[in-house]
Amino acid sequence: MSNYLALATVTEALRQIVEDGANDAIIGAQALVLRPPSNLSSNHPPGHANVYAGVYLYQVTPNVAWRNAETPTRRSDGTLVRATRGAFDLSFMLSFYGADNKLEPQRVMGAVLRKLGSRPLLTKDDIVTAQTTAVDSVLVDGDLEKALEQVKLTLLPLALEELSKVWSIFFQTSYQLSVAYQASVVFVDGTETSRPSLPVLARNLYVRTFEYPFIEQLLSKAQPADDPSALRAIVSGDTLVLRGFRLQGDVTRVRLAGVEVDPGAVSPTELSVKLDAPPFPADTLRAGAQGLQIVQKINMGTPEAEHKGFESNAVAFVLRPSITPGAVNITSTQVIDGTTFHNAEINLTFTPRVGIDQRVAILLNEFDPPSNRPAYSYRFDVPVTPANPGDISVASLKAVVTHVASAKYLVRVQVDGAESLLVPDANPADPKFNAPQVNLT
Repeated sequence: MSNYLALATVTEALRQIVEDGANDAIIGAQALVLRPPSNLSSNHPPGHANVYAGVYLYQVTPNVAWRNAETPTRRSDGTLVRATRGAFDLSFMLSFYGADNKLEPQRVMGAVLRKLGSRPLLTKDDIVTAQTTAVDSVLVDGDLEKALEQVKLTLLPLALEELSKVWSIFFQTSYQLSVAYQASVVFVDGTETSRPSLPVLARNLYVRTFEYPFIEQLLSKAQPADDPSALRAIVSGDTLVLRGFRLQGDVTRVRLAGVEVDPGAVSPTELSVKLDAPPFPADTLRAGAQGLQIVQKINMGTPEAEHKGFESNAVAFVLRPSITPGAVNITSTQVIDGTTFHNAEINLTFTPRVGIDQRVAILLNEFDPPSNRPAYSYRFDVPVTPANPGDISVASLKAVVTHVASAKYLVRVQVDGAESLLVPDANPADPKFNAPQVNLT
């Protein structure tokens, strides 16, 4: 670990190595931690030797390799798993000053490059020396020497354009012979205290193959004894039969209408679920297009608990509404060219209930019309108006029909495009629809 003094400690350790290298070239040369000066009239800061090297930390960036090594640092409930840790790369500008006619900057630069090439790592001794000899003892509380990862010093091969961009940040400063070095990786650890967690009492190892269920067929039957292979429209109260592969898991449920329910019977190749309450919660099912999936959970843990497992392909079907016509209230009557027309209100009860956001229409077709004219037929939209402001569905609606010729009518409804069924009579010689009906005579 290393505390907030790590950046300053690396800077001072680098300064001392640079100063050692500078003295190899010119005795008395110094290395200073300073921003490149803007006034070079005397070629050196007052009170210092004529030859010196400047060490300036100009950029700190996150270390790409280590930036995500300590995530996440907190549990889902917000408690601390471990103290935060930042991993950084430090970019330094080393600039060299002296008499150009004596080639002092170039001589010092060459000696420093040689020294850094022979000492590419900050050793524990380098760090301890920097902490104990820093001016005014400002680094005595540093602990970088305890870090497991050593700090590496690497020459940055900056192109002329990149180097000019770096020097452009030093406002009104003339370019001086310089090189850029990177110190990596430097850790700065947080001071948070994490809560200790209990040791693992028992370990369980589970090996499962990917066994995704696949629904091949979706069929329906009205009674348990009915043959589901016969094609039939699906209405509330029917039993859906799903056939396919790998349908049975540790825990098998059917996802429909936004809820997951337990099926009635399950085998690896067939599954059944009734479209009724139960198993579906009341006021869940709606007429219209539906999507269905099989959801399998995996039992794991001690004690066993359900975990996310596999989901089948989605299959679609249309749930048809069922209606029961109620009282008919004729509100007005008009005779035109010998034909009587009515305005009326027809009460309808729906199964399943109608959601307040669904579209409803009533269809009227004349029952057993005479052969000398076309049959009357009408379509009217039915607004869905709940009895109470907080209701999300209704069980009955009042359909207002206008200018309907006097006759008996077969009644159908459409809910989100799903159409209710007509009931045929039992006459095999002359079969025809005979229910449900309303009398508008």
